[in-house]
Amino acid sequence: MISLLIGSKGTGKTKRIIKLANEELKKAKGNIIFVDDDKRHMYDLKHKLRFISMDEYPVKNEDEFFGFLCGIISNDYDINKIFIDGLLKVMDTTLDAMPKLIEKLSAMSTKYEIDFFMTISCTKDQIHEDLHKYLVQV
Repeated sequence: MISLLIGSKGTGKTKRIIKLANEELKKAKGNIIFVDDDKRHMYDLKHKLRFISMDEYPVKNEDEFFGFLCGIISNDYDINKIFIDGLLKVMDTTLDAMPKLIEKLSAMSTKYEIDFFMTISCTKDQIHEDLHKYLVQV
C-alpha cells in the first residue's frame, strides 16, 4: 500500500507522520523504518523504530533512493512499514519524477507486502494526477 500525505510547508505533515509511525509500532507485526532528511526529529520517535537520516548517505536522485530502499529491504525481511518524511527532501528530485518512483515503490509494496507512508510538500493541484489515488487524510 502506498499512502501520500501532502500539504503546503508548515501544515503539520511531519507531526502527523511521526504520530502515525509511533502508533503503528504498537500493533506492528514486523519492523518499521522511518526515513528523514536529517536527525531533527529522531528523538520524537519510539526507540524501536529504525530511524535513517539521509544526510549521512550520498543519495542524489530517485533511482539511487530506490536502490537504497532495496538495500534496506534486502537486509531485513521483517520490514512491513516504511515511513518517509519529506520525500522531495530526502533526495534531490522534483514532483515530475514522483509518478515513476511511486510506481516502482507500489510494485515493491505488493511484492514484499510493505506499506509505504510518505509526506510531500505540495498541494493537490501541484501533484501529478496519477498520484491522486494514493492521497490520504490523516
